[in-house]
Amino acid sequence: MMQEQRADQVRSSRSRRVILQATIQLYREIGHRKTTVADIARRAAMSPANVYRFFRSKREIEEVVVAELLGEMFQAAGNAGRGDGSPVSRLGAVLRAIAELNARRLANDKRLDELVATAKDANWPVALAFVDRVVGLLSPMIEAGQAGGEIREGSATTLARCLCVAMNAYVWPREFSAAALRPTFEQMMAFCGNALRVPLPRQAVHSITHVVGQSRSECGVGGPS
Repeated sequence: MMQEQRADQVRSSRSRRVILQATIQLYREIGHRKTTVADIARRAAMSPANVYRFFRSKREIEEVVVAELLGEMFQAAGNAGRGDGSPVSRLGAVLRAIAELNARRLANDKRLDELVATAKDANWPVALAFVDRVVGLLSPMIEAGQAGGEIREGSATTLARCLCVAMNAYVWPREFSAAALRPTFEQMMAFCGNALRVPLPRQAVHSITHVVGQSRSECGVGGPS
């Protein structure tokens, strides 16, 4: 009995995979809006009724496709966040990994990118869950920065969400407009990093300014000609 159940699970998993592969092929060819369940069934060499055995609706198929794409992105982001460097630099590495994958899909797989953008813009549960996972990835890095005295006090989760909102247009490059007028990703991330860091006491700022002024004077910079 157990062997039969496992065999059924394997067949079910295989059928779901065939349906998803057929769906992704069609979405890449004609887009998710023009693709119907009948189209998916034909590409998967099965009947529409059989497709509905494994997925309740086309929307459910789309959500699984988006979940897979976002899952790949989250894995890449997690790998990037395990690198060396300060907590702030690791925060930037996570967001840069997501931005690069989004930019690559926008350039090379535009119709699939449209599906992901639809899920994000319409606040599909799978897209909201992805944001929560990213916040969950960033929060411990912020906590580590707080413990080391690099990042200001406050709720790590709140700071992570603020960072995601501030970097949103850079992480999702399809939202760029008048790109020439925008700072680069690195410039915006540096701005956010400075906002997260513990502010220097006024006395320390004065000391740093004094040292920099002395250095400029010794180098003959800014003095009288």
